[in-house]
Amino acid sequence: MLHTNNPIERILQAHEIMILDGALATELEMHGCDLDDPLWSSRVLLDNPELIYNVHLEYFRAGADCAITASYQATVEAFSKRGLEENDAIELIKKTVYLARRARDNFWREEGSLIKKRPKPLVVASVGPYGAFLADGSEYVGNYGVTDETLEIFHRERMQVLIEGGADLLAFETIPSLQEAKVISRLLTEFQDTYAWLTFTVKNEEEISDGSALEECVHVVEDNMQIAAIGINCSPVSVITGAITNLTAHTKKPIIVYPNSGETYDPETNKWHGLKSSDRFDAKSEEWFQAGARIIGGCCRTTPHHIKELSKKWRPSVDVSGSLS
Repeated sequence: MLHTNNPIERILQAHEIMILDGALATELEMHGCDLDDPLWSSRVLLDNPELIYNVHLEYFRAGADCAITASYQATVEAFSKRGLEENDAIELIKKTVYLARRARDNFWREEGSLIKKRPKPLVVASVGPYGAFLADGSEYVGNYGVTDETLEIFHRERMQVLIEGGADLLAFETIPSLQEAKVISRLLTEFQDTYAWLTFTVKNEEEISDGSALEECVHVVEDNMQIAAIGINCSPVSVITGAITNLTAHTKKPIIVYPNSGETYDPETNKWHGLKSSDRFDAKSEEWFQAGARIIGGCCRTTPHHIKELSKKWRPSVDVSGSLS
């Protein structure tokens, strides 16, 4: 039995939706970072961690109810390839939580606590899939060809480190594999006071990236009370409404969606192609809400402006910071 309150539930009891942040990597690139690297946004931890802090602050000022940490591809194995000792790698992973907590706490002390009816934001530790560590686009395919034990060893230590760092909950995100979802659900029970959300990448409205039925993925985690929300991230806007409808029919958990801008990622070139969705996020969020989503934000190629659009729509009585035009 959990001995802590569900942080997502606390926000949804007071508000129609919980507003997530948007892309971290996109903003880091806008500030001049070269993320063409196996560590992706975690690379910035090595040379300019204050920039990560500043991006988190931008999203809080835009109206986000959480910061998703820069730990998506931060693993001991990945950092060891850069010559870091294990203890140093662990401290860097914890630092992703510290940066987000400092941004949240400073924002709340200086600005947020003065804003009526706004919930104190959460710090959500990103736990990317095994495919993110491979850095070959496998998070959009999911057929890893590894054992459950390999996945358990990969995820367990990082989960422990992020929890010790003080995250409010974990985000198992961009999960492309039913096998990996099962392993994650089992592992989470080892940390009994910890809540998490679980979001998949999908190939269409009915299947996740490895071809497993979305319905089956829901069923294998539905009874795990530590999984506080389930949904979709890092997938095209075009499939989101249909996927939400599918999820709504099979789960009682809050449904979470944070899609990409509409562009498509090519793992061979590490580039994004195509056009952004012509629909504003605030307009699409109404459609997603009507379909059943209650936690909404943005993933790759979205910005603080997308999040401010959401905040203006769903929190019209709340003044967010005026720092964004």
